[in-house]
Amino acid sequence: MSDITQETGEMTGATALLKALKFHGIDYLFANAGTDFPPIIESLAALEAEAAPMPVTIPHETASVAMAHGYWLVTGRTQAVMVHVNVGLANAAMGVINAASDNVPVLVMSGRTPITEQGRKGARMTPIQYGQEMYHQASLVGDVVKYHYEMRYPEQAEPLVTRALAAAGSDPAGPVYLSLPREPLAESFPVKRIPAPSHRPAASPAHPDPASVAQVADWLAAAPSPVILVQRGDPAGKLSAALQDFATAQAIPVAEPFSTRNVMPSAHPMFLGYDPKAALDGADLVLVLDCDIPWIEAVNRPADDVRLIHVGADPHFLKMPIRGYRTDLAVQSDPFAFVAALARVMKPGPATEARRAAISARSAARREAALAHAKTGGTGPMSAEWLSLCLSEAMGDDAVVFSELGVQNGAMDLKGANRSFTAPHSGGLGWALPAALGAALADRERLAVAVVGDGSYIFANPVACHQIAEALDLPILTIIKNNGLWNAVRRSVVNAYPGGAAARANTMPLTSLAPAPDYLKIAEASRAHTERVTEGRDLPAALARALKAIGEDRRQAVLEVLVEVSDRY
Repeated sequence: MSDITQETGEMTGATALLKALKFHGIDYLFANAGTDFPPIIESLAALEAEAAPMPVTIPHETASVAMAHGYWLVTGRTQAVMVHVNVGLANAAMGVINAASDNVPVLVMSGRTPITEQGRKGARMTPIQYGQEMYHQASLVGDVVKYHYEMRYPEQAEPLVTRALAAAGSDPAGPVYLSLPREPLAESFPVKRIPAPSHRPAASPAHPDPASVAQVADWLAAAPSPVILVQRGDPAGKLSAALQDFATAQAIPVAEPFSTRNVMPSAHPMFLGYDPKAALDGADLVLVLDCDIPWIEAVNRPADDVRLIHVGADPHFLKMPIRGYRTDLAVQSDPFAFVAALARVMKPGPATEARRAAISARSAARREAALAHAKTGGTGPMSAEWLSLCLSEAMGDDAVVFSELGVQNGAMDLKGANRSFTAPHSGGLGWALPAALGAALADRERLAVAVVGDGSYIFANPVACHQIAEALDLPILTIIKNNGLWNAVRRSVVNAYPGGAAARANTMPLTSLAPAPDYLKIAEASRAHTERVTEGRDLPAALARALKAIGEDRRQAVLEVLVEVSDRY
């Protein structure tokens, strides 16, 4: 409690807000300040350091939300972001969309331009406080957050923080938003007016009803060729451990189509990789665990006689307006709780051993073929598979990689769950680099790597990100894959109009990034170790030098690598 509170028995709404954030487990306040922040800044200066979250100055709002996103992925702990009124919230909106797509809880707060023109502490004092006024500021993010509200009185601070965090962490998890006008932040209120803070945790995860578990167990036991699809797990890796044991015991293969957080170790004998077409080939039952996009309906839709079971906190993914996946059984449950329940009622059947041998051979052949293919991409401008293989060998067992049009998980040897995080399906570019910074902040001893396309690097506001890395002593490794164009756009055009005028053009309209800037000079401005790699065979040595700079000099490192243009990704 600050000296002002002790002497007067009152505190401001800003002080109450900061103390509530700390009480409810917020470690960091990722902030980009504006003219609505004076009450917050004054309270931060007056409070003891341990009474408030650590304020972290983030010079771009997109980075602030992505850092909170990355922090949660490796810790499971929700963090808070505060940005400047509507303009700051507009910059943050893309990060909020990504967090919503990935079901990541983040408490996003923005100031709101003062409501009053005079007569109250916090009233308008500058021209922009007229220009930034909106009728519905929350509408900038209201379509994707789980909860939003505008603070009206200073004593609402703690109850609003509590409710917002409970909503964010309850399944299906996601971001929440609080709008904070300057008047209630600046106004004081008697502390005795409100009850003492109390914990209101997120709701416990849903467990499956026994009848659904028994039905799935019967169907699995009767299916000669079942397959499990999974897209992401929990930060603690509970789903991964349970799924590995269950898949081994029942000899059921597992695949990760369109994975956003890897679940299975690469070498697990029941793991079939990341291709939905290969995974679904020959399957007569598909158990879908928390996959919003298990396959592409236009090209991979299973046959009508294949049983389809969808399991998740929201197995129908109602946040998506259109989602037409056929469903024979929808089970509302935490995926870990469902797998654990299924494991308790199922016993290995007579066909288990033969199936286990067949799947193990299939898994080993897939890995061998992927390794052989990756090794062919190391000459000239390298392939993404070669880059992924070299990085996998360099980063060891524990490092984490954040990929945005970056690595190919199939070419890597991922030792466990949550080693590779891929950009959310929402596709808000600029996510991976600041997300890696958030992971590095959560664990300073663990290597964090961001692998991004050249276009994605531009979107990441690299000047801001490299400044953050230096200011917070977060020596991450950034790899820029430079192919000189928006290849995802080019591939989309080629797929839609094969042989069309755009595909035949020497330079496809709206795809070229030429002339490329010297990306390394951006990183050098923040004193990073930098190196450009033009030949694939030179990458292992360049990675070793980069990791030496990170480990011995505590300097961030940036490698720009020239990669081939691919029609596959």
